[in-house]
Amino acid sequence: MEDRAIPRDGSRRGIRSWRMIAACGGAILLTLPASRLPASPEAAAPATSPDHSVEALRAGFRSPPDDCRILMRWWWFGPAVVKSELAREMEAMRAAGIGGFEVQSTYPLTLDDPEKGLANLPYLSAPFLDDLHFTAQTAARLGLRFDLTLASGWPYGGPSVPVTQASSALRVVRTVVPAGSASAPLPAMEAGEKLLAAFLEPSVEPPSAGTALARQILPLQGAELRAGRFPLPQAAAQPETLAFFLSSRTGMMVKRPSVGAEGFVVDHLDRAAVAAYLEHVGDPLLRGVQGSLPYAVFSDSLEVYGADWTPDLPAEFEKLRGYDLIPHLPALVENTGPDAPEIRYDWARTLSELLDRNYFAQIQSWSHAHGVRLRAQAYGPPATILSSNAFVDLPEGEHANWRGYSPLKWAASANHVLGQRVTSSESFTWTHFGAFRSTPLDLKAEADVDFLEGSNQLIGHGWPYSPPSAGNPGWAFYAAGALNDHNPWWIVMPDVTRYMRRISYLLRQGSPVSDVALMLPTEDAWANSRAGAVESSDTIAARIGDGVSSRILDAGMNFDYVDSGLIGGRMASGGIPYPILVLPGIERIPASTYRAIEAYARGGGQVIALRRLPSRAPGFKTPPGDTQEVQRITRELFQSGGPGHFLADETQLTGLLRGLRKPDVAFSAPTPAVGFVHRRISPDADLYFLANTGNQAVHTEAVFRLPGRRIEEWDPFSGATAPVGYGSSMALALDPYESKVFVLTAGQAQPRGEQSARAAGQPPAPLDLSRGWSVSFDGISHSATMQTLHSWTDDAATRFYSGQASYARELDLPAGYLEGARKHGWELDLDFGPGTAVAPDSRMRDGMRAWLESPVREAALVFVNGSPAGSVWRPPYRVEIGRLLKPGRNRITILVGNLAINSLAGRAAPDYRLLYSRYGRRFSPQNMDRLQPLPSGILGPVRIVAAPDRSVQSVQ
Repeated sequence: MEDRAIPRDGSRRGIRSWRMIAACGGAILLTLPASRLPASPEAAAPATSPDHSVEALRAGFRSPPDDCRILMRWWWFGPAVVKSELAREMEAMRAAGIGGFEVQSTYPLTLDDPEKGLANLPYLSAPFLDDLHFTAQTAARLGLRFDLTLASGWPYGGPSVPVTQASSALRVVRTVVPAGSASAPLPAMEAGEKLLAAFLEPSVEPPSAGTALARQILPLQGAELRAGRFPLPQAAAQPETLAFFLSSRTGMMVKRPSVGAEGFVVDHLDRAAVAAYLEHVGDPLLRGVQGSLPYAVFSDSLEVYGADWTPDLPAEFEKLRGYDLIPHLPALVENTGPDAPEIRYDWARTLSELLDRNYFAQIQSWSHAHGVRLRAQAYGPPATILSSNAFVDLPEGEHANWRGYSPLKWAASANHVLGQRVTSSESFTWTHFGAFRSTPLDLKAEADVDFLEGSNQLIGHGWPYSPPSAGNPGWAFYAAGALNDHNPWWIVMPDVTRYMRRISYLLRQGSPVSDVALMLPTEDAWANSRAGAVESSDTIAARIGDGVSSRILDAGMNFDYVDSGLIGGRMASGGIPYPILVLPGIERIPASTYRAIEAYARGGGQVIALRRLPSRAPGFKTPPGDTQEVQRITRELFQSGGPGHFLADETQLTGLLRGLRKPDVAFSAPTPAVGFVHRRISPDADLYFLANTGNQAVHTEAVFRLPGRRIEEWDPFSGATAPVGYGSSMALALDPYESKVFVLTAGQAQPRGEQSARAAGQPPAPLDLSRGWSVSFDGISHSATMQTLHSWTDDAATRFYSGQASYARELDLPAGYLEGARKHGWELDLDFGPGTAVAPDSRMRDGMRAWLESPVREAALVFVNGSPAGSVWRPPYRVEIGRLLKPGRNRITILVGNLAINSLAGRAAPDYRLLYSRYGRRFSPQNMDRLQPLPSGILGPVRIVAAPDRSVQSVQ
């Protein structure tokens, strides 16, 4: 959530020297004994059936394996948990189609209350570990996946971390030395700090923009130094400034910790500090489950703000970069001349290598030694890079931003290059921005965006544990969707999760098809780092720019990120496996990487440079010949009639891409809201997932790059499949937030199918059912007869009601109505009308929602004559009921669930005054003030309407 190193020295040993990741099935070949890892669902089954047949894929689509189910982050508040409720919630997860959970112990929501049986169990205490062991055993019995965060809150840290192993930072203290002074006071230093260097510089207030001040580094020695004063080499003739550089600590504390988990964030760059953390936290957690090991341990996005140092950095820097960093420390904080960016590059690169070696690789090795996998979000400060994912078994990302930069695309791209099968996503973190505000359609809308970005394992954020004493809707996390069975709309959650399971299964099959590799400007980001801001991923995003991703997508192509580490590592032997490579405004590039790109271009690969051309090799001690080599390659690729393409104006990128390569999917009219994922199942079979991410219906023609294919549509809600055409194009209709799956196979056109019998007659007239419903409300002694359908909030008795209500009415079908529809091939749908599009709110930058209001708020189950007909929670808001109707009298019953917000709006907000007094302010509820009850129930109109018989398809 957001609130061993890889050498780059020309040998390119990096990723491959650590381990190899198999290209199929996600199997991992380790240097550790394979017997230490339990059998993996991903590793046990190949990406597709051995014969790669469409029939095997069809069978898996109808009944996807359990490991494709959505997981939940399960928050244990306090933790104040009891075994009976833990068991009940796990049973509820399984019943809803949820495949498991990740336990995350977090901040308390209650004071200890013996009368209610509430007690906050200290983190890692014996009672806490006993509950964790019970949970692991129960999950195994229920067939649920159990993951475990190796922390309480985030980032890793806590009471076992002394200040000498806490996250580190470079601290600069400036002291003005008056004229005539022979010494100056040393800065006050606390435990964990050490003086690195002192520089004497002229006092210029303020220095001219771009001016590089003359500095003199002073020796750290002398009796006065020990006495708390710093001696000057000679008395100052005029006022001067003494700049002290200290190895310091960020002082960052763990965010949102549970009781007993408070403390400093660990230094992620310090190998000994990370090892000690694993010993004091990781080992007790795994011992606590007593053999019921988690499937994976989890590291959240790092978010170690301000971390830019570690005590042994000077020694490591000199070993890795070949020179002493100390004399160049001023370059890390301000302009010191033309070499400053290259020094900062070397510094950030070293930090990144230490992070990979001392954090990710060490935790991965520890995990494997204990028989579990490492799932991690490998981004956020300090200086993670795309290649850091090589040290993660199950890379994960977040952020629903499929047309821009996304950490989820970051994780998926690394997986595609590394040949790993499963990319998970932290989903729904800010959906509709407020606890209990998310609707089922919100979840589908965000899930589809996650799928477009490369996810095929959704991890909902999340499920709040809530004791019975908390009532309804109970406890919730401060910043996320509260996705548990306290939501009245939960009646349709099995349908929601079944959809997600089917799409996750499909998107694990075969191999991804992406036309474009977008090279990340990592080297430029490093060169433009500053002390306190060495975080790579956000800096990289800013340097790519806002429009590049969208222009690639508008060309009808998909893309992956790559970086120099992957090009020089995983791709070194086989070349860059993409038809097109885009360099977005890159200035610095390692000569060895550029040589690989030159060979790629000479071999037929298309290279496009945007805005500027590469002009130098990075690094302070890089041989001058490397920069000369970069300039030579630039001339020969882009300036001498070479094969490269340079666009000073990147708005021309879409047109250039279309000129270089036929779009994978093209539409007859611009459709920026529609995205797609293409998976190559076999040489003769391809799968396309298309999703409308907008609130307007789309009617267009889709043209596939693949010629002469049989086209089938696969319904991810029913599991049904049917032929829809032959060729390379087809009419495409998508309702708001609708998604469809098409499978294209090679071969001759199928014989023309039977034409539907509906052509023989006119459809039967619609029947209006908008009046005369009897409505009873569960949990309260209230019922009503609605002559006109309206929101529950219109009535005083149900204005603040959250729950479920049952609508019922009798229906007498006109004579011959049902028989005529069936005879002429018409289906009969119960139609609730279209949704209402609402204008997106530009203030919702960090979250997502579906900008469409349903005619049924928010979900319903339809029954006809006592038999289930289907659910209503997404467009089109209709259910086929003709198969359940009978001539004459029928009874229709509709069970409707709304949001929990209405009950919250009718009561006072919780008072956390005493809780904050006892434990400190560890959270603040967000977007939970000024709540108003929201429309609820069936808003009408409701009709029975005729629809073409979907069970009979003709092949065009």
